[in-house]
Amino acid sequence: MNLFRSDEEVAIQRESCLLVSATITEVAKIMKPGITTLSLDEMAETFIRDNGASPSCKGYHGYPYSLCISVNEQIVHGFPGKYVLKEGDIVSIDTVVYKNGFHGDHAYTFILGETTKEVLDLVRITKESLYEGIKQAVAGNRTGDIGNAIESYTYGKHGYGVIRDFVGHGVGREMHEDPQLPNYGVKGKGKKLTENMVLAIEPMITMGSNKIHILDDGWTVISADNSVAVHFEHNVCVKKGAPLILSDFSIIEAAEKQNSNLNSSYY
Repeated sequence: MNLFRSDEEVAIQRESCLLVSATITEVAKIMKPGITTLSLDEMAETFIRDNGASPSCKGYHGYPYSLCISVNEQIVHGFPGKYVLKEGDIVSIDTVVYKNGFHGDHAYTFILGETTKEVLDLVRITKESLYEGIKQAVAGNRTGDIGNAIESYTYGKHGYGVIRDFVGHGVGREMHEDPQLPNYGVKGKGKKLTENMVLAIEPMITMGSNKIHILDDGWTVISADNSVAVHFEHNVCVKKGAPLILSDFSIIEAAEKQNSNLNSSYY
């Protein structure tokens, strides 16, 4: 597959990435204890379609929803449903939109209300590890440089579980493209990064084990030891010298801080 795209194509794809950011922002505005995860999904699908896009997740290999909502020990691909969010829940929102021929795909983890210092640290460090990985997304580096940076920051420094069964990836005209981006690796190893590749870099980190279990729905992935899991994801364009982040956490963070139900004290 030819992964090169022009600057013009990157600019078009950025619109899809920013629409994901806007969608997660809308979720952040209304998230609170007492609301069902299905209601968040329904609102998000309406928002995506109202903005001239389609939810890429819905129907993908039979996945029935627009958002993946993973709560507490759920790592990724959690089903929205009748579950009622409660104080202390750790909620990861992951979604993909398709607009003008390109996908945008990223994720953000929220804390509902008060939680322990250990969980606050896990959320903060996972988010920081994403940016450690992004620093390595420059032309001439390799996929192992990204994975090594994330693994060294999370497991090496803090002993957290780095999920190995699910990885980041290229993203563009297809939701999942080459190269695969494990959140672990060896510096200087793996596929070489070239300018204008667009990557979905997404550390999935647990408080404990890196082993997983998949629930009977065939999608929801949980930590094997039921330890809390956190997931952050940005879309990043590989450039010479410094990467270009195509998605926008700043608007999500602003909504997070304005919603009194959400805990942003881990910053």
